[in-house]
Amino acid sequence: MTSTLSEETTVGRVRLRVNDIDRVAEFYESVVGLERLSRSDEYAALGAGGQVLLGLDGDPSAPPRPAAAAGLFHAAVRVPDETALADALARIERDWRLDGASDHLVSRALYLSDPEGNGIEIYCDRPKPEWPRDSAGRAEMDTLPLDRDPLPEGEPSRPVPDETDLGHVHLETTDLGRSQSFYIDEMGFTVSAAFPGNAAFLAAGDYHHHLGINGWNGRQEPLGDHCGLEQFELLVPVETLDRLADALDEARWVDDALAVEDPDGIEVRVCATE
Repeated sequence: MTSTLSEETTVGRVRLRVNDIDRVAEFYESVVGLERLSRSDEYAALGAGGQVLLGLDGDPSAPPRPAAAAGLFHAAVRVPDETALADALARIERDWRLDGASDHLVSRALYLSDPEGNGIEIYCDRPKPEWPRDSAGRAEMDTLPLDRDPLPEGEPSRPVPDETDLGHVHLETTDLGRSQSFYIDEMGFTVSAAFPGNAAFLAAGDYHHHLGINGWNGRQEPLGDHCGLEQFELLVPVETLDRLADALDEARWVDDALAVEDPDGIEVRVCATE
């Protein structure tokens, strides 16, 4: 069992396999508002402020994600303020379709799916002093309808600000208990909120969650060689990376990253922060 992850842990990039890289890359630029940072016939990198947040591997022959396969529920793009959230809403309503809009008490969020069905959340946090807390001091979350009235008028032509990052990743698992055991006992996350037998939200330090896992859609098969999620990154201090390298028996080094698969075959790459 590892010790708790450093509170400096953050989410790095998410990597997806897609059939139509042109269409999907254009969506992340025009609708989500990310910047295209590099592009070839088979790969596109998108991000903000020069930092890659999303990598797309183009594979026209890859089969679609099976309905039973574990994988991505959504990748969560965190914008720094309500102006950027309003801009995102304006882009979505101009060019795409909104799947949902929620107030989670700690944050306000928009939900949509990319052209190949990968889920996306675009959200902004409320100031931490405003977060409600339970008796143990943990952030309390809920899912309420989003009140749009306080949001400013959005400008759809504005891309996301440079400070935009990935705030969390939410996964669909085949076995919630087994996934919790891996991410808590082996990786070192702590539980920030849990719905027994249904979903769990995990954090490093005092954040509402860096990782969500759920069994809502009854996934029964591990991740395979199909479209959808390939891997996601965690960024940690170098001392945390060294400790995980010693503790994770099945991990391997890939360049400067420590790669390990969760119980559903989802690859987590742990990298040292600069």
